[in-house]
Amino acid sequence: MFKLLFKSGTTACFELKNKRPYYSPAKYRVLVNGAVVGGDRDTNVFSLFDLTPDTEYVVSTTVDANTVKFRTDSETEVIDVKALGAKGDGVSDDTYYVQMAIDKCPAGGRVTLDGGDFLVRPIVLKSDITFEIKKGASLLGDTVEEHYPYVPARLLNNGKEVVTASWEGLPYDCHQSFVSAYKQRNIKVVGEGAINGNADNSTWWATPKGRAVARPRLLFLNRCKNVYFHGVTCKNSASWNLHPFFSQDLGFYDLKIQNPYTGPNTDGLDPESCDKVDIVGCQFSVGDDCCAIKSGKLYMGKTYKTPANRHTLRNDLFCDGHGAIVLGSEMSGGVTNLSVCQCVFKHTDRGLRIKSRRGRGKDGIIDGVLFENIKMENVITPLVINMYYFCDPDGHTEYVWSRDPATPVDDGTPYLGKFTFKDIDCVDCECMAGYFDGLVEQPIKEIVLENVSFHFKEDAKPFKPAMLENVRDFCKEGLYADNVEHLVLKNVTFDGVVGEKVIKRNIGNITEE
Repeated sequence: MFKLLFKSGTTACFELKNKRPYYSPAKYRVLVNGAVVGGDRDTNVFSLFDLTPDTEYVVSTTVDANTVKFRTDSETEVIDVKALGAKGDGVSDDTYYVQMAIDKCPAGGRVTLDGGDFLVRPIVLKSDITFEIKKGASLLGDTVEEHYPYVPARLLNNGKEVVTASWEGLPYDCHQSFVSAYKQRNIKVVGEGAINGNADNSTWWATPKGRAVARPRLLFLNRCKNVYFHGVTCKNSASWNLHPFFSQDLGFYDLKIQNPYTGPNTDGLDPESCDKVDIVGCQFSVGDDCCAIKSGKLYMGKTYKTPANRHTLRNDLFCDGHGAIVLGSEMSGGVTNLSVCQCVFKHTDRGLRIKSRRGRGKDGIIDGVLFENIKMENVITPLVINMYYFCDPDGHTEYVWSRDPATPVDDGTPYLGKFTFKDIDCVDCECMAGYFDGLVEQPIKEIVLENVSFHFKEDAKPFKPAMLENVRDFCKEGLYADNVEHLVLKNVTFDGVVGEKVIKRNIGNITEE
């Protein structure tokens, strides 16, 4: 069985229904109107491109008798940027032609880039259009920093603050992002081509810190709704790749998000204070966290009280980052109703990585987190919940690292609720199985592990499981849990652990089966 996930005028995305993480149980082929399209496929999510608008298609696969009928979107107009004068030679400045095509495109129309590398300065998307980058084409970023305009952190609209630029959870002056949209609706970005920030050929990565004006993102969506990305490759971003901000009803399907491991702060996809985000069938290989779910630091959390809510990640592949799925450390608005299932994590420092600390605030509530049916391979530490994360200018102060039992619960104290880890297989771990470290004054409410296995490399190397003061290196050790009200372990197995399998400190109660 399979289902339609997304469609546009020229593309469609589908998902096989099974319980295998990311990869399909067997290779298969796809048939469109009875004819085989492409070669063998082996992932649970597959896509079709170069379809005809307003046309009915019948799709089937060689793995079952199920068929899906659908009609592609109708379109009002198609604008090829080359027809307006764009060169697509990777040298000429095509900004004017690409932006003119977007501005000219009527509601329901499509702007298309075909056959070349279109070198541009920052561009701005608008509502009710499709922006298509065909196979072999790219939207290529200008490498001159001065060509990315300054965007002030705040503007006033009738005396009311509007945050127009953000950096690591706070209003902060930024360079304009390579692709951006503000208060726009109903946008689709599709195709087999690339959005290439070109930062590997620029000076952005040479001086990542201490800037008065922060580096641009590859994409910044500010207060947008109904925005969907399908098929494109996003790579070589100056900082974070994709940064949706206070937006809702977003879909990211069958994307490839790529940065070299050496790219500083080049996270893959960081939705911040967004509602209803689907990330399905995507591949990540980046220079920092693959997907970091955020809701701002204390000022943003107290002022706007907007959690990251209703996020679903499914059938994704996370490779090479610091963390595969990360919550925080900017989580002062809270993170609720997160589901991660049927995913594969490979060669990341950590699998799940929760980062918080005193000072994130009482609105910093993380609750209702489910990780289910996950395969981890060569993940150094699969599970990390760290409430003493040493970020920010005061990160190394006693206020952050203190374990004084007299520490009060106050307006700066975040809260961690229930976390469920179910049907997870971790092979070739190195550091430890899991590191759960709650606040002395406000322990983690509940952690449930059910049908979880940990297998360690024979030649594992020591590593620090989390970023906090006074933590030692661990190697081939089990689960460490400190300041947890209720720890539930059901069918949790270990292979190759040296020492205790479960290291318990300040646990309210523990259930083991």
